[in-house]
Amino acid sequence: MNDTQLLRYSRHILLDEIGIEGQEKLLNAHAVLIGAGGLGSPAALYLASGGVGRITLVDDDEVDLTNLQRQVMHTTARIGQPKAESGREALLAINPDIEVVALRERAGPERLRELAGSATVVLDCSDNFATRHAVNRACVAAGVPLVSGAVIRFDGQLSVFDPRRPGAPCYACLFPEGSQYEDVACSTMGVFAPLVGVIGAMQAAEAMKLVAGIGQPLAGRLLLLDGRAMEWTSIGIARDPNCPVCSTHA
Repeated sequence: MNDTQLLRYSRHILLDEIGIEGQEKLLNAHAVLIGAGGLGSPAALYLASGGVGRITLVDDDEVDLTNLQRQVMHTTARIGQPKAESGREALLAINPDIEVVALRERAGPERLRELAGSATVVLDCSDNFATRHAVNRACVAAGVPLVSGAVIRFDGQLSVFDPRRPGAPCYACLFPEGSQYEDVACSTMGVFAPLVGVIGAMQAAEAMKLVAGIGQPLAGRLLLLDGRAMEWTSIGIARDPNCPVCSTHA
């Protein structure tokens, strides 16, 4: 690291668990975010400010006025711009020393496998089960950890699915593919704005922990947040030995 980087990341470097070695791991890491909206905004902002050296934003949507209540990476002036491009502009304004790749696309299974294969960590910030399952499959196939978050109304959830850990479950162990889970859109049900900030920031924290190799990740646990009572619930997740996604991977 140069003198500017040592100063920029000095508060990380002061932490014994991170130090210079951990910060260098962050600088050499590649985080792929699927979704640049409510969850992707705070997650990406913290990854960028914390010094993750390469960030790829994947989103096929454009910034809309209704997004600005919670999607803090975007601004009124950028309404109509692709969210990935708007996000890139925001991240580089915070940290011009990192690389930000903006992909305006809805990534299919093959593309997701390609992206996961190049990533150090993947953050699922999407809003539908089909995408979540596709991202999970790609991460299991690539052997790359996945940080998954979701928020609707006043309820949030967060977990880590790390195929590198023996016996760790994948997303499909928790929500089996083919089950009748209904997608609930915030455009019809609403969402409490600060809650996506809480969950998105925690996604960034888990991703950075995984990259730097510090602490205990959320693998094998699901955190549920009731935003009305501000109560957390932690639930253990077991691996499904018959899971069609992860049971065939060593």
